[in-house]
Amino acid sequence: MQNRNNITEFILLGLSQKKEIEIFCFLLFLLCYIAILIGNLLVIISITCSQLINHPMYFFLSFLSLADVCYTTTVTPKLIIDLLEEKKVISYNGCMTQLFTMHFFGGIEVFILTGMAYDRYVAICKPLHYTLIMSRWKCDAMIAASCFGEFLHSFGQFLLTIVLPYCGPNEIDHFFCDVYPLLKLACTDTSRIGLLVVASSGLMGLVTFVVLLVSYAVILYTVRSYSAESRHKALSTCSSHITVVVLFFAPLLFIYIRPATTLPEDKVFALFYTVIAPMLNPLMYTLRNMEMKNAIRKFWCHVMGSKDIN
Repeated sequence: MQNRNNITEFILLGLSQKKEIEIFCFLLFLLCYIAILIGNLLVIISITCSQLINHPMYFFLSFLSLADVCYTTTVTPKLIIDLLEEKKVISYNGCMTQLFTMHFFGGIEVFILTGMAYDRYVAICKPLHYTLIMSRWKCDAMIAASCFGEFLHSFGQFLLTIVLPYCGPNEIDHFFCDVYPLLKLACTDTSRIGLLVVASSGLMGLVTFVVLLVSYAVILYTVRSYSAESRHKALSTCSSHITVVVLFFAPLLFIYIRPATTLPEDKVFALFYTVIAPMLNPLMYTLRNMEMKNAIRKFWCHVMGSKDIN
């Protein structure tokens, strides 16, 4: 389809055209990206270097943090660099690669959040069968299935956009390449493709979101009969999970569940699931979790102890 394209590069309009705002956003998102890397890498290392890696919930959490790092890295470094550039350019191949990788890692996050919800459902509602249902090989299989399934989904999104002819203009009113802004630039009728995107991304996200909320509702209903201590522990864990789910899915659904149109608010909502959610996830899962706090404390004690020996 290359011969049908007059476009070799796209111009990203970014978050703002005002230099003062761009400088402020540069400093803000640079700090956010550093916080994302530090927070999520700390979670990954603390879990993998402790016995928590043998617990399904923390096994999934380590992969969620890894997906967060990969997901935000597909967008945020380019955003930070572009905030200092007069002309924000991305090549055609770079744009398509960003679209594929962003949907790939973002979709893996969706599946991992689903796996974490299922883990909590089994642990609370079927505790006697927990070790059998959530065995290590089943957890590995869930992660492998998430990667394979999301590869197929992302490849589908990639095909929908790469087969389109782009004749100009080449300005994308966003800070990264996504399906809807690209559909807007295509010089052909994209209404059917728009419906496919809504069906594959929007409806899939909505169904997953509803299933997650229902599963947590069942969990909250089940813990009513538990002791006060067990109920508090379950509610503490589930409240963190629910907050992460809402923070990730709400802006995502705002963009993908409607027909293939772009709104000025899309850029603000996109910041929630590309920057803010990956930055807050480590805090959500550690501040109210004593096991994670102890794992992080032991990790730092080990690091400091090694330095003292040297």
